Amino acid sequence: MALWQNIPFVCILLPLGSAAMTSVLKPRLARAWTLLALGIVFSLSVLLTVLMTRYGQSYTYMMGHFPAPWGNEIRAGLLEAVTAAFFSLIMLLSLLGGQRKLEEHINEGKQSLYCVMLLLLCAALMVQVYTNDIFTAYVFVEIMTISACALIAARNRGRTLVAATRYMMMNLLGSGLFLLGIILLYDLTGHLLMSNIRAAVWQLHTTGAYHEPLTVVVALMTIGLCVKSALFPFHTWVPDAYGYSTPTSAAVLSSLVSKGYIFLLVKLIYRVIGVEVFAATGMMDVLFVFALTGMVMGSVSAIRQNDIRRMIAFSSVAQIGYVYMGIGLGTEAGMVAAMFHVFSHAVCKSMLFLASGGLADASGNSKRFRDLRGAGYRSKVPGVAFTVGALSMIGFPFLGGFASKLNFALSAMAAGGTRMALVLGALVISTWLNTLYFMKTVITLYRKPAEGVVYDQARGRRGAAFTVALAAFTAVNLGVGLFAQPLIEAIARGLGMFA
Repeated sequence: MALWQNIPFVCILLPLGSAAMTSVLKPRLARAWTLLALGIVFSLSVLLTVLMTRYGQSYTYMMGHFPAPWGNEIRAGLLEAVTAAFFSLIMLLSLLGGQRKLEEHINEGKQSLYCVMLLLLCAALMVQVYTNDIFTAYVFVEIMTISACALIAARNRGRTLVAATRYMMMNLLGSGLFLLGIILLYDLTGHLLMSNIRAAVWQLHTTGAYHEPLTVVVALMTIGLCVKSALFPFHTWVPDAYGYSTPTSAAVLSSLVSKGYIFLLVKLIYRVIGVEVFAATGMMDVLFVFALTGMVMGSVSAIRQNDIRRMIAFSSVAQIGYVYMGIGLGTEAGMVAAMFHVFSHAVCKSMLFLASGGLADASGNSKRFRDLRGAGYRSKVPGVAFTVGALSMIGFPFLGGFASKLNFALSAMAAGGTRMALVLGALVISTWLNTLYFMKTVITLYRKPAEGVVYDQARGRRGAAFTVALAAFTAVNLGVGLFAQPLIEAIARGLGMFA
C-alpha cells in the first residue's frame, strides 16, 4: 500500500487526537489549533482528490491485522475525497468567520470545549465519508449527534437549551430507528462490513427470501436518516436549532451535519443494500413524494418568517427536499444532481448564516426584517455576501444554485414520464417561492431605514477573519457555478467507484 493511501485514516485520527489535546488548551490557542487541524484535513483531502483522479479506482484500508469479515475497513474513492475536501473547507471557513462571536456568545471556560466538539464533529463526518463498516458508521452517527447538540447548547440561553433538547429528542428517535435496522440487517446477513452485506442482500433478493423483513430493514434505516437530516415532515427541530445557536454552529449544522447523514444514506443505497434492491422496496417513491412536498412547504414556511435566521433555516428544509428529490428519481443522473446540490447548498448556506449574523450586529443585534432595513449599507461585506448567497439559492446564472437546478431539470428530463413533470413543476414553484422571500430580504437590506433610528455600525465589523471567510465562501460559490462540469464529472466518476 502506498503512503498516500493512509490519508483517509489520518483525516479521521487527526481531529480525534486534536480533540483530546484541545480540551486542556486556553481558548485562543484551542481555536488556533482547531483551525490548523481543519486546514490540514482540508489540504490532505485536496491532495487525495488529485491522487484519486490519477489512481482511477477506489481502495480499501484494513484497520488492524484482521481481514474481512472480522476486521474494520476504510474505503476511499474519488467521491469520498471530494466530499471530505468540501466538508473540511466549510467547517474551516465557518469557524474562521464566526470565531469573534464565540467570544461574545460562549463563556470563556467553555470555548475550548466548543472547539473539542467541532473537532469531534469533523472526525465523525470523516468517518461517515470513509468507513466501510456499518456499525462504525452508527457509533460515529451518535458522536455527531452529541457534538451537534453541544454546539447548539453552547450559547447557554433558554431558547438554545430548548432547541438542543428538541434536537436531541428527534435525533435520538432517528438513531434508534437506524440502530434497529442495523440489528435486523445483521440478523439477516451476519455481516457488518458494507461490501459483505451487499453480497448477502443481493442473494436474499434473487432468491426471494425474507422479502418483508428486508423491506422493513430498508424502511427503518432510511427513515432514521431522514429524521436526522430534517427531511419534511421531520424538520420541526430545524428553526430553533439553526435560528438561536451561534453563527458557527448554525453554519456547520445546516451545511454539514445534515449532509453527513445524507452521504451515509447514499452509502446505504449503493454499498449496503444496492440500488436495484433499494428501488424494489418502494423507498425511492416514498422519498420522492416527501422531497417534493418539502421543497414547497419549506419555502412556504420561509415566506411567513419575520426573523432572517429562521427564514434561512426553513429554506434549508426546502433545499434538503431538493437533495432527496434527486435521490428519489432513482437514476444515476438524479444521484449526481443530488450530490452536486449537497456541495453547492452547503457552501451557500454557511455563507448565508455567517452574513446574516454580521447584518444583525449592524442592526442593533436584531434579526427582524423591520430592523434590517439599510443593513447592507451599514455592513457592506455581509450585505454583498448575503446577496450572492440569495441569488444562488434563487438560481442566478454563474452561481452554484443555478447549476444545481439545471442538473435537476436535466436529470428529470432524462428520466421522463410522470416524474419529469412533477420535478419540473416543483422546480418552477420552488424557484418562484425562493425568489419571493430571498429577494424580499435583499431589497429590505438596501431599503432606507426608519427615520430617527441610529445603529452602532461598529458592531457589524467582526474583523479581517470574518471578511476573509465571507470572501472565500463567495469565491467557492462562484467556482462551483463556473466550474460545475468538472465537479459533476468527478461526482459521476466517484459514484462509478462507489459500489
